[in-house]
Amino acid sequence: MVGYDPKADDRSISKFEVAVAGSVSGLVTRALISPLDVIKIRFQLQIERLSRSDPNAKYHGILQAGRQILREEGPTAFWKGHIPAQLLSIGYGAVQFLSFEMLTELVHRAGVHDARDFSVHFVCGGLSACMATLAVHPVDVLRTRFAAQGEPKVYKTLRAAVATMYRTEGPLVFYKGLNPTLIAIFPYAGFQFSFYNSLKRVYEWVTPAEGKKNGNLKNLLCGSGAGVISKTLTYPLDLFKKRLQVGGFEQARASFGQVRSYRGLLDCARQVLREEGVPGFFKGLSPSLLKAAFSTGLMFFWYELFCNLFHRMKKADS
Repeated sequence: MVGYDPKADDRSISKFEVAVAGSVSGLVTRALISPLDVIKIRFQLQIERLSRSDPNAKYHGILQAGRQILREEGPTAFWKGHIPAQLLSIGYGAVQFLSFEMLTELVHRAGVHDARDFSVHFVCGGLSACMATLAVHPVDVLRTRFAAQGEPKVYKTLRAAVATMYRTEGPLVFYKGLNPTLIAIFPYAGFQFSFYNSLKRVYEWVTPAEGKKNGNLKNLLCGSGAGVISKTLTYPLDLFKKRLQVGGFEQARASFGQVRSYRGLLDCARQVLREEGVPGFFKGLSPSLLKAAFSTGLMFFWYELFCNLFHRMKKADS
C-alpha cells in the first residue's frame, strides 16, 4: 500500500526504508524510460509543427525522431543528461514517498479525514511532490539542458555545466521554470497518487478471486493508468516548464530549428497559442503518455516491491 493505511497495512518498515524504496524505484524507472524522456523534451522544445508537411520540422514522429537522434548523435544520446536525471530521480523518489507517507499518517493521527480518501491522497500527493521539487529542481534544470543540446555539445560535463551556467546566468538559472513546475506538479502528483489507489480498488472489484493473487501486475497496471490520466490533465504546464528551462540556452538549439525567448509563464503560454495554436500545448504528448504509463507504473511497481521485500526481511528476522 502506498501511503499510511492503518486498516490494511501491517508492514513494519521504517521511514528510512520508505525513502530507500522511493529512491530505488526512481533510479530503476529513470534508467528504463530515459529514451522516451529525451524524445519528449525534443518535441516540447520544437517550435515548428510536429508534422511531415512542415519542411522545417526536424522531428515529426516518435520512431522518426528515434532514428534521427540515433543516426546523428549515436545511442548514448538517449541517455543525455542521465547523471543529473538519476540524481533527480533518486532524490525526488526519496523525498516524495517519505513525505507522502508522513503526510497521510499525519492526517490519520489528526482524525479529520480517512487517510485513504481520494481527496486526502490528492492533497498529500501534491504537497509531497512540491517538497520533492523544491529539493531537486536545480538538477532538473541541468537534466533538461543536457537532454536539449545537440552536437557539438555546449556542456561537456556536469561540473562544467554548473560552472558555466552560474557564471553566465547567475544562481537563479537553477530555478528557471520553477513556477510552472510547482503549478503543474501539484495536480499531476496528486492525481497520480489518488487515481493509483482508486484504480487499485476498481481492479480488486472487477478481478476474479484467482486474479487477485498477482499483486505486482495490479500495481503495474494501476500505476500506468494513473500516469496516463494525470499526464493528460496537466500536460501543457509541463511543456511551458521545459520551454522556460532552456531560456538563455538558445545558441545550443539553432540546429534544431526556430528558437524563442519567453518573459515568464503567461508570456510563454501566449506565444505558444499565437504561433503554434492549441495543438502547440500538446506537442510531445504521445511520447509523454508512453513515458507516463511506463514511468508511473514502474515507479509504483518497484516501490511496493521493495517495501514488501523490507517487510518480509523483517518478518524473517523476528
